[in-house]
Amino acid sequence: MTTNQKETMGFKTEVKQLLHLMIHSLYSNKEIFLRELVSNASDACDKLRFEAVSNGDLYEGDGELAIHIDFDAEKKTVIIEDNGIGMSRDDVVNHLGTIAKSGTSEFLGKLSGDEKQDSQLIGQFGVGFYASFIVAKDVVVETRRAGLAADQAVRWQSQGEGEFSLEDIEKAERGTRITLHLKDEEAEFADSLRLRTLIKKYSDHIAIPIFLPQEVSSDDADGEKKQIPEAVNDAQALWTKNKSDISDEEYKEFYKHVSHDWQEPLSWSHNKVEGKLDYTSLLYIPSQAPMDLWNRDAARGLKLYTQRVYIMDEAEQFLPLYLRFVKGILDSNDLSLNVSREILQQDKNVDSIRSALTKRVLDMLTKMAKKDEEKYAKFWAQFGEVLKEGPAEDFANKEKIANLFRFASTNNSAQGEGSSDSVTLADYVSRMKEDQKKIYYVTGETYDAVFNSPHLEFFKKNNIEVLLLTQRVDEWMMSHLGNFDEKSFQDITKGELDLDELTGEEEKAAAETLAEDNKSLVERIAAALEGEVSKVRVTARLTDSPACLVVGQNDMNDNLRQMLAAAGQEIPAAESTLEVNPNHPLIETMDKEQDESRFNDLAHVIYGQAQLAQGSQLQKPAEYVNKLNKLLHDLMK
Repeated sequence: MTTNQKETMGFKTEVKQLLHLMIHSLYSNKEIFLRELVSNASDACDKLRFEAVSNGDLYEGDGELAIHIDFDAEKKTVIIEDNGIGMSRDDVVNHLGTIAKSGTSEFLGKLSGDEKQDSQLIGQFGVGFYASFIVAKDVVVETRRAGLAADQAVRWQSQGEGEFSLEDIEKAERGTRITLHLKDEEAEFADSLRLRTLIKKYSDHIAIPIFLPQEVSSDDADGEKKQIPEAVNDAQALWTKNKSDISDEEYKEFYKHVSHDWQEPLSWSHNKVEGKLDYTSLLYIPSQAPMDLWNRDAARGLKLYTQRVYIMDEAEQFLPLYLRFVKGILDSNDLSLNVSREILQQDKNVDSIRSALTKRVLDMLTKMAKKDEEKYAKFWAQFGEVLKEGPAEDFANKEKIANLFRFASTNNSAQGEGSSDSVTLADYVSRMKEDQKKIYYVTGETYDAVFNSPHLEFFKKNNIEVLLLTQRVDEWMMSHLGNFDEKSFQDITKGELDLDELTGEEEKAAAETLAEDNKSLVERIAAALEGEVSKVRVTARLTDSPACLVVGQNDMNDNLRQMLAAAGQEIPAAESTLEVNPNHPLIETMDKEQDESRFNDLAHVIYGQAQLAQGSQLQKPAEYVNKLNKLLHDLMK
């Protein structure tokens, strides 16, 4: 027979302040009180399982560990009960009374800083338990430690207002029972469906079964309903199983659960790491891009768990932004969480896991690209454009990312066929001419615009492959890519192309002679277009077109300028150079024109044509049409 020893203990002065902070500041979502209590119950079961390895008597003949959750809508109560290790009277004082014992001032001081100790505050101070007061006006804890007699149980009770009571009681079963007397405004939680939803959301993959009462029809003659416990959660986290024990269908179904995507994933990678850091990851590549893929502020990231306990949906710290399409989970106990388990602290462990997961995703994509080209083509069509952000964001993995790129080129595309993104940079390099030192590319708004660009004429004539880039991110991506396999990149619409490596001495000498012979023509065109182009020169890159426009080697091309202008950014004036082909009949005719007014009109028409050929908009379309009409009228006389 136990002697009832009930005593009331007062919290220190600051506790009311602390509990106010807990309830109103640390938790952004009040429903997570259940997560914290279920997590504590699961930990208690894990501790019993550990201690029972050396002392099997602690099971007291009951080795079926479980968590039971019950409720009473009329009384507005929720009960969370486990048959784990339980607590002695000293344990209760040390764990639930830690706030008073350890010193609230010290606790508050640690909360206000960013010390590494913050990550341990849940365990040290029992803060997770105090989340109960978010929804409860009164909390009762009845507990007995495994191995102690039934009359050595204890009841702890508090309203969270500055004091708590301790009372010795009898409890036949080991473990802990927590009764929450809900605030009137939180009565919604005393509901079967509400509790079931929260368990599935936050604790579905805890490896301890969680039971809720379920009403079923009785076999009795009166047919009255009766309640039986029903397991609500999965009770085994998929990612904790051996990969050999998980079917493809199970992986696919879990993806749908994690991502809320009705389609099957393209690929996945399940990996368990042990050593300096212990964590398990299960990463998925979706088959289709989400609607908000291009919203860089949209929710993204992995589902984060700590020992199978749900922490957050969008842990964005573990993958770079260019891999924002990846779905999956991360389960680790080596992460620094704040006292509410809601905010992930940035530290070297986060950085290490981020680096490892990034490489794992890139390796997964590399494997897909090598083993299943058709599947990778589907991936590239959906996510290739966002992957192109990689070289600017992730210098360390630039080479891996570059090997994943796919392009259309003059080698695999044809007039009217549209773009075919199948050429890798390695493919291009393997086909380079013997003396070729650069990887050539051209950018534009559409496939037709780049394929028919006059800048390609020299390269097509000499059978030199050029990459055809039509996405708005391309020029920005190329500026960060730098080089590949020790080969630099060259935009064929920029600068005065050095084609010496691609032509013989005879072609070089002929080009110099051509420039010298047409010096006066260049000067006349430059005078006619003064203020509209920065320079005019003879070109060797054209064979069929009369002229083309180029920009400086370090300047933005017209495609990028339009994109930035559409985004509302101020763009500096363009420094365009007009290159003319003196062997073209139209240019030859111009050279013979004696009427300077007519020559001026011809020069502007040639300039307008060059703008249109590269997909640009005319700055003065009406003026262009008038000059063209005038020339056509003269021709028709």
